[in-house]
Amino acid sequence: MAGKREGGRLVYADLLRVAAMLAVIVIHVSGGWLESLPVGTADWQTLNVWNSLTRWAVPIFVMCSGMFLLDPKRALPLPTLIFHHFLRLVTALLFWGVAYHLLYALLDGTLRLQSISQALYAVVLGNTETHLWFLTMLMGLYLLTPLLRAFLRGASRGDLHWFLLLYFLLMMVLPLVLRLRGSQTAAYYADHLYLNFTLSNPPLAFVGYYVAGYYLKTYTLGRVAEWLIYLLGIAGAVATVGGTALLSARAGSLDMTFYSYLTPNICAMSVAVFVLFRYVLGVSDEPSRKGWVSAMSGCGFGVFLSHVIFLILLRRFGMTALPIPTAVAVPLLTLMVFLPSFALSWLLNRLPVVGRYLA
Repeated sequence: MAGKREGGRLVYADLLRVAAMLAVIVIHVSGGWLESLPVGTADWQTLNVWNSLTRWAVPIFVMCSGMFLLDPKRALPLPTLIFHHFLRLVTALLFWGVAYHLLYALLDGTLRLQSISQALYAVVLGNTETHLWFLTMLMGLYLLTPLLRAFLRGASRGDLHWFLLLYFLLMMVLPLVLRLRGSQTAAYYADHLYLNFTLSNPPLAFVGYYVAGYYLKTYTLGRVAEWLIYLLGIAGAVATVGGTALLSARAGSLDMTFYSYLTPNICAMSVAVFVLFRYVLGVSDEPSRKGWVSAMSGCGFGVFLSHVIFLILLRRFGMTALPIPTAVAVPLLTLMVFLPSFALSWLLNRLPVVGRYLA
């Protein structure tokens, strides 16, 4: 049973955005803490579990974009794509990129009037807060959107299966195998077929997630396929937790190989989470639930952009680790970051004209 629409909105899509919004904060709360602890301790293992089990957040955001923007049945003229969607990302990147530079200057006591122009220049050169990489990645996908929509307009379900299979094998399986074991033969053929995606920032890296969002929204899965996806998602979660623990123990420091969004384990988790929300968790006839989920979803972009402000402030005041069990501290710190981020996003959204471009 697919998630229902409410006022033209897909309930499960709003729920996915809300869940991904919270999961991103968990990743950042646990990630910084994780890197400061000795590998293998009880706290390290707990943080590894939290971080591993929320790694689907960014792929879910990409899939939520693809499920709507790639639908050829929905009108999307090129001017709308550029001046509505793409411009929003550019504006957000400039605004928040400058805002983070000014925040650091303020905390360091070096804030001056000329700091604004210096911050803007730095952002234009690509010097931005780490999590804003998501905006530039999404810009690339938006530029490809007209071509992808043309492909999807004529593609059959079988064509999409072939596309997604190639993406999975070449972008996820092959690079992981080459990193873990190495194979001169596999590397040779990947190079000479010009299908080697083992670069740190491979071309079209997230296009598979983008198309998968459209596919999973458009086509209905059978029960066998649905349950197989859940099993693969569980296996992906186990592989992420166990693989990270094993490789980190060997290296003596955090090894993030299995944390990469472009790995089979994270892909399996991401698809399983999407399917779970579409067929199970996103089905509800409770109007009040739909209302608050829609409101929270509408602030999700702003929460993603602003939440690092409050992480920086927590670090500044030495509150990145609480004197309570780690399993409890992570969700508590997540809440401490989420609430002011949501309030700020809500306020920015109410600004006339520019609000939607900033949050």
